[in-house]
Amino acid sequence: MATLFTVPIASTGGAIVCTNPTATPGQEKQHVYLLTFTSPKDNRLTPTFIDALILALNIVEHRYPKGVVITTSGIAKFYSNGLDLELAMSTEGFLEKWLYRLFRRFLTFPMPTISLVNGHAFAGGFMLAMYHDYRIQNPEKGFLCVNELEFGVPLQTPMMSIFREKLTPVTFRNVVLEARRFGGKDSLQSGIVDGLGGLDEALNLIRDRKLLNKAATGIYGIMKEEMYSRVLNGIDDHAGNLAWRDAVEARKSGLQKQNIQSVEEWEKTSKAKL
Repeated sequence: MATLFTVPIASTGGAIVCTNPTATPGQEKQHVYLLTFTSPKDNRLTPTFIDALILALNIVEHRYPKGVVITTSGIAKFYSNGLDLELAMSTEGFLEKWLYRLFRRFLTFPMPTISLVNGHAFAGGFMLAMYHDYRIQNPEKGFLCVNELEFGVPLQTPMMSIFREKLTPVTFRNVVLEARRFGGKDSLQSGIVDGLGGLDEALNLIRDRKLLNKAATGIYGIMKEEMYSRVLNGIDDHAGNLAWRDAVEARKSGLQKQNIQSVEEWEKTSKAKL
């Protein structure tokens, strides 16, 4: 497997290594770019990790022929364990300057993208996989799960909208309101992933769906921008999302007072009848 380039992740001593898994002696090389990220201990989506991954995408787009991008993890247990919440909360502008920029880059990348989920993909790691065009999951180990419900962190619009856009309503409910853990078989049956397996299955998907030449005309990214315009609107309007949430909370507060008042009146009436 030929190594094309390496981008270091300074904060963890890790790296993103780009290889071409189709480059074998005596055979025609296809333009498949496998980005393997290894950022101990579990590929958290930190600013330095995100900067490195976006740089790797930029290098592929601007220095290599059009083809297909596959991402996977060099850590067997985790594809990505999501955000480092403490770091995310202490980093000014983390969502719009890093996380949402990463989501946007994958959603509009001008080549087909495949997430090869080799281990657990929790929370932001699951979202990252969903922002790819296709997903292949390890059938033997690892779960996909949005577990914010379990520790009381509500999802914001760009975190939620990709699931709404790509999943059926029932699966969307199960992902968000049940924090269900999806193993490979369950993910495939629910339409979350396109296949089960490893790198060979990802390469088979590229072959079977004839993905290698899809970006050749130069409009692949434009087509995705049109397809996912609603998701992009949410990514690009962080301030608007926050204003909408504030308005919802204000309305909830007013309604809650009315609701509590109705309960108190009912209690008074009930006691009077005793």
